[in-house]
Amino acid sequence: MQLQCSVIREMSLGVGGFRFLCMFVLLCISFFSRWSSEGSVEKEKTLALIKPDGVSGNYTDGIKRVILESGFSILMETIVQLDEDKVATFYAEHSSRTFFSSLIKYMTSGPVLVMVLEKENAIAHWRGLIGPTDARKAKITHPHSIRAMCGLDSEQNCVHGSDSALSAQREMSFFFKEISSDEVVPTHDEL
Repeated sequence: MQLQCSVIREMSLGVGGFRFLCMFVLLCISFFSRWSSEGSVEKEKTLALIKPDGVSGNYTDGIKRVILESGFSILMETIVQLDEDKVATFYAEHSSRTFFSSLIKYMTSGPVLVMVLEKENAIAHWRGLIGPTDARKAKITHPHSIRAMCGLDSEQNCVHGSDSALSAQREMSFFFKEISSDEVVPTHDEL
């Protein structure tokens, strides 16, 4: 009976089609068995920050809902009022830029909500979710992004996201001392 089914399949698909189908099925079985035997793909952590305009504009609950609905876990969170020294240290790579004093004033204008998010490919997914740095551009090119929904411009853009694994590690340890830093130098240019 099994031999007859093979002969019938070869006749209806052709020898090449039947071989392709067999190879495809074997590859799928191999992939899924390897994936399930190794467990899920390793999760990544990133820093998410809701800036003063996001907190004062009552966007916090909506942003957290989007985060959770997008498959992230919020591992840690805290609300802090940053002082000028903390902001200057956090954004040290921008110290020579013309907007630096304005950035310090803005980031000290109210509390910020700091979170550690976790998900597979968390850094890229969070940055995709928040959209372009300039909220005006985000409203046009990424209208469903967080910055399009609650940001105003390139400075008052509601949220921050780490741009690399090195930045994420440095930024998470900046706010959460229990996360080790590995003494990474700042590399991001994200506001």
